[in-house]
Amino acid sequence: MRSRVLLAAILSAVLIAGAATYTLVAGRRHHAGAAAPGQTVSVAPAARILVRSTAPASFGHLATVARDDPGGSRLVSPVSCDRAYAAAGTAICLRPDGPLATYQLAVLDSSLRQKHAYPLVGVPNRARVSPSGHLLAWTVFVTGDSYNGGRFSTRVGMLNTATGDTVDTLETFTVIRDGRPYQAADLNFWGVTFTDDTHFHATMSTAGHRYLVAGDIGARTVRTVAENVECPSLSPDGTKVVFKQAIGGDPAKGWRLSVLDLATMRRTPLAETRSVDDQAAWLGNDTVMYALRPGARRSDVWSVPADGSGRPSILVPDAESPAALDAQSARGGTAQPAGR
Repeated sequence: MRSRVLLAAILSAVLIAGAATYTLVAGRRHHAGAAAPGQTVSVAPAARILVRSTAPASFGHLATVARDDPGGSRLVSPVSCDRAYAAAGTAICLRPDGPLATYQLAVLDSSLRQKHAYPLVGVPNRARVSPSGHLLAWTVFVTGDSYNGGRFSTRVGMLNTATGDTVDTLETFTVIRDGRPYQAADLNFWGVTFTDDTHFHATMSTAGHRYLVAGDIGARTVRTVAENVECPSLSPDGTKVVFKQAIGGDPAKGWRLSVLDLATMRRTPLAETRSVDDQAAWLGNDTVMYALRPGARRSDVWSVPADGSGRPSILVPDAESPAALDAQSARGGTAQPAGR
């Protein structure tokens, strides 16, 4: 009898603790979907984080949260996007264009008002803005490449909002692989991250290999820097990139988030051991943030230290596509691409 009473007490305690935890998490998720009334959503430089909300009440809408309370109330915009990013008061929004299965790129100002819109050929996947806010880059999935047997390929496009200049595809750039000129029909590029308005890093794939490449828009060149690097994101100080690294070199096995020091080329696996299929972003120079998706319409933004220590934790519940609105200020426009 005494053991039964003890067991009942233990079970009751577990159920109460579980109910309390559920209430706390559910409360945070409900709270995350609510907009703070009477305030304007802005992507001007500030101690805030831009996200795409995945809360049921505001699904797909752009929102911002306070950097010092990212799990708290959020300001929700009427603007909806499939993928977004912002820097220096300019935002890029990739979204459906009408009832047909077409998409558009929208250029938004600091108050998320549309300045320009352009049609996209393909399904949008990645988006980035340069530290100055002048250059936009996007990646789309496309079909029809003869070498690819009808499967999806990727295209990278760029737009300079200050000059109107565009880059329709990186596949026309001169490629230097391992120090030598390289040509191939199966070149694919994705996941751009900017150093400044001329230099960038991205992923290039060819002949079954994936490379980190450093690019020069003016010279129209890219050169390989390291292998097995996908979806790089440059730190605010320009010294390292966070990226997803295919486990065992095989994307079918998933990806491990890692950081590459561009001076030493040392790789540091991060404490996040779950597979992360995202282009991570930086929250300052010491922390990275990224989305994990437990369901088709569910995602949370997590964070983890950039030095391999600590453990991952939820940063912004019910959100994805994060951008630290003050992160670029630490770079100051002085960083140079690797090897220069």
